[in-house]
Amino acid sequence: MRIVDRYIFRHTLMATVFVTVVLAALVFLMQSLKFIDLVMNAGASGFFIWLQTLLYLPGFLEIILPIGMVAGVLFVYNRLTMDSELIVLRALGFSPFRLARPALVLAMIFSIILFLNMGWVSPFSRQEAATLRQDMKAQMSSLIFREGIFNEAGSDLMVYIKERDDKGRLHGLVIHDSRDKTKPPSSVIARSGVLVSTKSGQQVLVYDGSRQEVDPKTGVMRHLDFDQYTIDIPEPEKQQKEKWAGPDERTTPTLINSLRTPGTDTKSERRHLRAELQKRFLLPFLVPGFALIGLSLLLIGNYDRRGQNRKVLTAVASVVLLEILFLGSYNLSKQSPAGFPFMVGTIVLPYFIAIVVFSKESILRKTGEGKQL
Repeated sequence: MRIVDRYIFRHTLMATVFVTVVLAALVFLMQSLKFIDLVMNAGASGFFIWLQTLLYLPGFLEIILPIGMVAGVLFVYNRLTMDSELIVLRALGFSPFRLARPALVLAMIFSIILFLNMGWVSPFSRQEAATLRQDMKAQMSSLIFREGIFNEAGSDLMVYIKERDDKGRLHGLVIHDSRDKTKPPSSVIARSGVLVSTKSGQQVLVYDGSRQEVDPKTGVMRHLDFDQYTIDIPEPEKQQKEKWAGPDERTTPTLINSLRTPGTDTKSERRHLRAELQKRFLLPFLVPGFALIGLSLLLIGNYDRRGQNRKVLTAVASVVLLEILFLGSYNLSKQSPAGFPFMVGTIVLPYFIAIVVFSKESILRKTGEGKQL
């Protein structure tokens, strides 16, 4: 890579990273506001909230990174124009495509990073965020159990708590369970306990206690002492269905295997899985595509040292329009197979326009050189 390529590459990289970090910080702050109520009402720690917010950040890179790329290209090449550096380079014989090459190389690198992030990093972080949400839910649920009274934890399940310490541990528990109509009701008395969250629902783990129940036939009380005992608090059926692992929580190989395995998901769920897989393979191409929009506008045509505000605004409007079209076609693909061609068309459009623009400029450049000879 020549010194000119390194110069443009380095400055474009710095501008892109700066814009991406700023946008990520804004998203981070906006997302963290959604969990402030957990700190205020549920007593969750600040670190708990920041970690939850941080785990969501990789999922937003699919929007942030293409925007950061085009912003870096527009800033650097517009500054090069205002400083007359592009004019000098064009006078030295550099073609528009030759000047665009460093930014395109950087865009391809970022597209690979985005593909890896969408395929593995983001799904893993969302899985961890889902686990963290369950822990939050368990912590909030423990606060629902008020001290000194019998709390209804579900149908035919009563829980009494004498006190709860600062760490969320429960003390002096009495639990009366009459949910199973085929068995006699039972009462559990325990010295301490804790509420935990699992995939099937919530559980109360109690320690150092006894379980008592009366045989309805003989009237004899059965007594069982224990060191640890578990009482399930299953969630409603509606909430259990929501625990279906979403497409954004599955890695790319997992998505492929899910689509190859019939009968594991419903028809609607399989459409969502297929749309997510298509997006992961197509969206990284938006990074070079957005860069080509800015490059084709700033490197083709007349130069103005006072700035190219009109071209910059045109590039911004084009990027916003393409982003809207892609997200709209992605949502359409969740409902109908017709959305996939629109997704492909949105991806191909900036490449097609850039090829036409650069090819036309190359032909005009060669024609002009031929006339001079």
